[in-house]
Order: sequence, then C-alpha cells, then structure tokens
Amino acid sequence: MRGFIVHIVLLAASFSAKANVILPNIFANHMVLQRNQPVAIFGSASPGEQVSVAFQNQLKRTEADQNGRWKVELKAMPANAVGQTLTIRGNNTIELKDVLVGEVWLCSGQSNMEYQMRKIEKVKTPLRGTYFPKNEVSEANNPNIRLFLVRRKFLAKPDGQYQGWAVARDSALRQFSAPAYFFGKTLQQELGVPVGIISSAVSGSRIEPWFSEEYWASSPYLKDKKKEGDPGKFFHTMIAPLAPYTLKGFVWYQGESNTFLKENISYSYKMKALIENWRTLWENPKLPFYFTEIAPFYYSLDEKGHVRMPRTVLPEFREAQDLVLQLPHTARIITTDLVDDPHDLHPSYKWEIGRRHALKALKYVYHKNIVADSPELEAVKYQGKQARVKLKHAAGLKSVDGKPLTSFEVAGEDGIFYPAQAAINGQTVVLESDQVQQVRQIRFGWDEAAQPNLVNTADLPAAPFRTNNPLQHIKLK
Repeated sequence: MRGFIVHIVLLAASFSAKANVILPNIFANHMVLQRNQPVAIFGSASPGEQVSVAFQNQLKRTEADQNGRWKVELKAMPANAVGQTLTIRGNNTIELKDVLVGEVWLCSGQSNMEYQMRKIEKVKTPLRGTYFPKNEVSEANNPNIRLFLVRRKFLAKPDGQYQGWAVARDSALRQFSAPAYFFGKTLQQELGVPVGIISSAVSGSRIEPWFSEEYWASSPYLKDKKKEGDPGKFFHTMIAPLAPYTLKGFVWYQGESNTFLKENISYSYKMKALIENWRTLWENPKLPFYFTEIAPFYYSLDEKGHVRMPRTVLPEFREAQDLVLQLPHTARIITTDLVDDPHDLHPSYKWEIGRRHALKALKYVYHKNIVADSPELEAVKYQGKQARVKLKHAAGLKSVDGKPLTSFEVAGEDGIFYPAQAAINGQTVVLESDQVQQVRQIRFGWDEAAQPNLVNTADLPAAPFRTNNPLQHIKLK
C-alpha cells in the first residue's frame, strides 16, 4: 500500500474537480495480468467518483477516496492466451485491448540487466556452448511474450496513451533487456502460458538508488552510516509507481558499481534493505528474489593496466551477495563460465543468464523437477595431506572441458595457498598438493578472473568459496 500511496501522490497534480479516471502507465494495451492470484487494478479519479472495472465476466465497483485514490481486485484467473478487453469506467471510459493472463516478473539492476537485445546481433560468436541466438530479434514473433520497458520518469507522469506494453518483436524487442527477455522466453516455452516481463534498469547504477531512504534509516547496520549513492532516486521513479501491479517475483542483476567501491558486508545489508523494501511495497513477503552473482572481470586494473585494488575484491563481494541467501525465497545463479574475456564488463552470454534465472523459477516457483542449482560447498573433511570437499547439487560432477579440474587451492597452518590437484569422487572432490603437508584451508575460484571448469550434470558451474569465509557466521539483522 505504501507504493500505491507514493504513486497516487505523483498523480495528484493532474486532478481537477471533475477529473477523468487515470491509470498508471503500467496499465496498457497488450499487457499481461498475473494468473492464479487476485489482480490489483488501481488509479486515480475525482474524490467520490464511482469507478467500475470489467474483465473476463468479472465486474468490480469502487469509489475513489478523498484523495482520489481507487483500487479493486479481480478474482484469481487461470492463464488465457486469447486477448481480451479490460474496461474501466468513471466519468470517462478506458478500454485496454489484447490483455492476456499469465506470469508477470520484474527484472531490474544496472547495465548488464539493461543490456539491449540489439547488441546481440553484433557480438562475436561466443567461445562456449553451441547456442547463439544472434538473429533472435529478426526471428522473434511470439505473441505470448509481452514486454514493458520502464524509462526514467516515464511512470511518474501517466500520458493516457496506454502504449507501454508490446509484443516481443521488432523495435520493442530491440530496445529491451536481453537477460530479462531470455528469462521470459524460457518461462513461456516451459510453462506454455503468456509471460509478461517488466524491465527497470539503469546503466552504471549502484544499489542505493533502488531502495528508499526509509529502508536505509530502518536498517540497524545502515542507519548510522553516511548515506551513499542517492538512496531512493530510482526507487521513487522506476519501482514504486509499478506497485501494486500484481506480479510473481523479481530478478536482479546489479553489483558491478559497488564492487568497484570494494564493498562486501555493507552490500549485504543494502541488498537486504532492497529486498524487504520491495516485498513490503507489494505487500507480499514471499515474493521470490533471484540475483546474479557477478561475473569475472579485472576490477583490480585501471584503464591503463595499473593495479588499483586486490584481485580478491570480487570474490569477497560474491561472499556478501551470498549472505543474502539467508533471506527466504531468494536464490542466485553462478556466472563464472559466461565470460570470453575478463576485460569485458558486459559479457555477451545474456541468453544463458536469462535461462539460468528461469531454471530457478521453474524449480522453486513452478515446482518442475529439474536441476537448477550450481554445485556448492557443503562440508570439508581434512585428512593430512588430503582434503575431501563434499558438494551439494553435485549429481554428475565433471570437468566441462575434459581437462584436470582448475581453481582449487589449499593451505596449511601458515595460510599460504598453493594450487591443488583435484579428483572427482562421486559428489566429492579430493584435493592435495605436494607443497602442503597438512591441509587446513581450501579456496576455489578465488580470483577475479577465475573461470573454473567444475560443473554438475546440468553443466551449471560450481560456486566459488573459501573455507575461512569471515561472513559465514554473520546473521543479517
């Protein structure tokens, strides 16, 4: 409800004594409404104005309150790929055409989420995998995938044109987020229902602008710290006006800008604030929140190749990201294998980013019996010169390129790490090194450019880790 109030305040300047019914820009022709749960329809009108909403044999009536706010809820509806008309009547009548019912997700973040589909046709053929959708924009024409691109300040000023949603093709697709589109495409293929994807991302943005000042102030960790990154800047213009448009969950791809600032635990608390802020805004603490673990990149080097920070800043940032997995209904994907050149901050494998997020949703939201998780550290047993690393989500462990396993290191009491020979034994990896007589610590993928070759049966790469993770005992408050 808080987001609904914020949105209405933004509309207040457009009221008049006999104002017409006004809908937020998220409502438009070709939109998708969320299936199988009550659907919020909301907007503004004259105080006391009678408003009705008709859709799929449902008719809901309400009266705008003294501030001109109104809202109704349509009863839960099954998926419907046949376009229908949503009619809103007050002093005026609005008819939204070709409205479908299916799944709706919001995707947000910085440049790697904003990464437009038009760029894919210009990238070099990837070095990994056999799937390369180079011609996706020219070939795509699936009327059951609908797109809504949030532009800065667009939501705050309803234009009455109701043209924000579009079928995933042509110019609408060219400008749209590639990871968000491929996430939606995979869901649509696997679920067989309409899918609506909302993309709200800003290149170069830090995390702070994406949650409100209120949630900065309410965080026990952040409240006494100097405010950074202009908290609330994009939240108020690009997130809050969307609520309470009914949706299924969130996909987040952001963190590069905060990695450049050498953040770790502070990012964990900022991400917690964001997740709780958004869930509160939509009045649903169970909304799934899936995020992308940041890909390999030479953060340690400046544009001239000079060292500006340790090579471990990125692995430490990933630890901070993973700490957020303490929150319920969260998940993350690993991307260590999705870079051809660690000098490129914007790797091209956005189709696989989207697919991996879709795997998470298919398994944990739609309850499909699939492998969606990367191998992760579960336990370690030290046996003199050897260490046995037990992994979870580790069915079918293998080297993806058939070569010896890479990126494992071991250390003794002195804490000096040396490369380790690694051998797969079922769902366990056995490590040893001639340079370490008694193994006491292990780390894996512990470098900003590391691209380990250990995967599971679904070819999902193992998650980087270190056994002496200083954050592992922290409970986010």
